[in-house]
Amino acid sequence: MQGSSDRDGRYSTQARTSASRAWRRPRATSPAAGWSALIAAAVLLFANVANAAGPAVVATADRATWPQPLNTPAGFDRASRAEILAFAHELALSESLDDAALTQRLNLKQIDRAGVDRIRARYWQRLSGNYRLASRGCGAREAFCAPAADAAALRRLALAFDAAPEPAYAAWYADATRFHRIYLDEQLRLAALFARVSSEIDTYGSDELDGSELPDRRFLLTFDDGPSAAGGNTDKLLQTLRAHKLDATFFVLGQSLQQRMKAASPAQTYAGMCVASHGWEHQSHARWPQWQDSVIRSSALIKAQTGAAYVPLFRPPYGQRRADSGEFFRQQGVRVVLWSIDSQDWNAKMSPADVQGRLLSLMLLWRRGTILFHDVHDKAWVAVPWLLKQTQGARVDWMGCKDYPEAR
Repeated sequence: MQGSSDRDGRYSTQARTSASRAWRRPRATSPAAGWSALIAAAVLLFANVANAAGPAVVATADRATWPQPLNTPAGFDRASRAEILAFAHELALSESLDDAALTQRLNLKQIDRAGVDRIRARYWQRLSGNYRLASRGCGAREAFCAPAADAAALRRLALAFDAAPEPAYAAWYADATRFHRIYLDEQLRLAALFARVSSEIDTYGSDELDGSELPDRRFLLTFDDGPSAAGGNTDKLLQTLRAHKLDATFFVLGQSLQQRMKAASPAQTYAGMCVASHGWEHQSHARWPQWQDSVIRSSALIKAQTGAAYVPLFRPPYGQRRADSGEFFRQQGVRVVLWSIDSQDWNAKMSPADVQGRLLSLMLLWRRGTILFHDVHDKAWVAVPWLLKQTQGARVDWMGCKDYPEAR
């Protein structure tokens, strides 16, 4: 993906370029043909503008405000409890908004209220379970350790969480309040658009996976949109992963892999990794008439070129896929894999430090999940070693790509 995101609502550089070229192309030789070309261009342009629905601001966290290291299980859990309470506080406050206020806050024309309520309910259950996991080692004087036995109790606790327990956490609290308000809006925005605009915020059934099903402290590294040209960011990332004895799942575009084959063997490039399909090219598989061919062609090419590295998974560009596509994927023997933690590393407004802080805060909040990176950009191979260093000793488990999905 050249300059676009795997998140709904991003208007890709590739899409802008295609639409612009369509308007400029003087191919028609008759008035009727000219009007047809203009209409087709307009449809393309406005279809792409419809994707320009993403938030103007994305959440970034300053982890330097947290006063203690995370490199022990107790340190990780303490920080995890704090992030859970901060996010739950914002989640609880958002429930007081009526439809008009929520629509205005999310900068949308309309919302799917049922979708928003469904995601909120799911979040309360996940947060409640995470808080209990993070509280298992609480001592009498531990910070952020007030008991909450269920989701209702956590909600009451979160509503009262309006000040840091002691001055040492004041800077963190100010930063976390801002971070979680913005992050919550990112998620509620996706929920408000679903299923009119599909995304990673929800699944269409148990066949689809997003990483929330993983055990506590287990994370899967995934990278989209590659490969880059030989010697580019994909190679730098692969070198970094191997240096740290990590593997990952690469969701590659068939078109990009075909280009890469001219310079390097995909089997050698991805040795020791897992390679899966991201489609033939980066288009929404919810609206593209050739979406089935895209999946079949890309999977066949990846399997033929990467051999043992191939895994029968598919990640839809932008997370967009058809609600009725489940039977097709079952027939193909392929599972849809989404994500639960978005690095936003594709975003030009995000520095490597922004990506790092965002990811670490979300790892503490959700305590498990599939992390979305993009290997064609230059932030992942900087961010991954930093995350490893920050969580070393915290019993974080970086899941082997061949073990996902786990046997059930």
